[in-house]
Amino acid sequence: MLFHDGSPFTAAAAAFSIQRATDSGIDCNVDGYIFADSELTATPVGGTTLRVTTAKPDPILPLRLSFVEIVPTTTDPDSRVREPVGTGPYRIDEWNQGRYLRLKRFAGYWGKTPDFTAATYVWRAEGSVRAAMVTNDEADVAIGLAPEDGAGDRAVEFATNEVSYLRMDAGKPPLDDIRVRQAVNYAIDREGLTTAVFAGRPSGQLVSKGVTGYNASVRPWPYDPERARELVAEARADGVRTDTTLTLIGRNGIYPKAAEAMEVVQDGLIKAGLKVRIRMLDVNAWLEYLLRPFPAGDTGPTLLQAQHGNQAGDAAFTMGQIYGSKGAQSSYGTAEFDALIERAGLASGGNRQKAFAAAFSHQRDKVVRDAVMANMTGLLALSPKVRYRPDSATNDEMRLADMRRVD
Repeated sequence: MLFHDGSPFTAAAAAFSIQRATDSGIDCNVDGYIFADSELTATPVGGTTLRVTTAKPDPILPLRLSFVEIVPTTTDPDSRVREPVGTGPYRIDEWNQGRYLRLKRFAGYWGKTPDFTAATYVWRAEGSVRAAMVTNDEADVAIGLAPEDGAGDRAVEFATNEVSYLRMDAGKPPLDDIRVRQAVNYAIDREGLTTAVFAGRPSGQLVSKGVTGYNASVRPWPYDPERARELVAEARADGVRTDTTLTLIGRNGIYPKAAEAMEVVQDGLIKAGLKVRIRMLDVNAWLEYLLRPFPAGDTGPTLLQAQHGNQAGDAAFTMGQIYGSKGAQSSYGTAEFDALIERAGLASGGNRQKAFAAAFSHQRDKVVRDAVMANMTGLLALSPKVRYRPDSATNDEMRLADMRRVD
């Protein structure tokens, strides 16, 4: 097996890649998201055998290792690269940042030769433009579409693992009162959102069916505006400052009609007796609110529009980073919840499923840190010249090698 630069893929390269991803200064997402605080060492044993050891038991270590991107040992260990070299069926041919990316088939690929000799990605901000490029035979695939973008009979709908939600600042008043957080959930018309605003189905937890830990008994919150008003009134009567303005932090383009979705949520919360304003941000400004360290100063109580897709298939990749007290994306946690998450992470087999399912129940009933809205549906446009079947991972990883030519 060869890298794109012709060098051999060996156990030494694998060990180097693991070390680079988990113990260097490049701030690799694999380190924070996949391995978190795990301590591990990788040692080559011969040319094709690798020994990996961890400081504490990890029942899903092989799954975690599958997310490490293997690179040659000549790669800079302390900085990110702009010209990645891998072992896959395509290599980068030309990259004009923000405009297009061209890939060419790699002749030395170890697996089955893909149908297409090259592929070019182009960026177009408007979904209707992307859809039109396919319907006008200017492109073969367009992703991230909405039903109204006009893909017509070239539209392909598919279930995704993406779940949309609002992350609440549960440590800041008035959101530090669980009754207000419950009111937020009761005030959101999830059926209305998935019928009139974006494609999906109402959900009550941050993982979709098929992920280890998914709890079928955790149902979406019912739409009950009267109960929402009652809870806000109860909190107000007890001295909670429910007149404090909540800020809905939205992200432009996080999914089709993202701003419209926040307007629907705002309307429901105002009718429940809360004061709400909307701030729609571009991705870089939005990331400052998503990831620690959060913006300094008194930003006031916020509800962050977010989306989570657990492509790995295990709730460990959701719980620690999003709900743990020190999680990279967590705005609030409790010692009891942390303990549940830790115990679930050390379990295996059926016990692992039960432990994570119990943790999702605990979050829904006792913590209420989020207002989970919907398990999203994806939509892409496909040329009649290409055969491709999207799956739940397509929004995260759409493999060119899975695309076939229609003769």
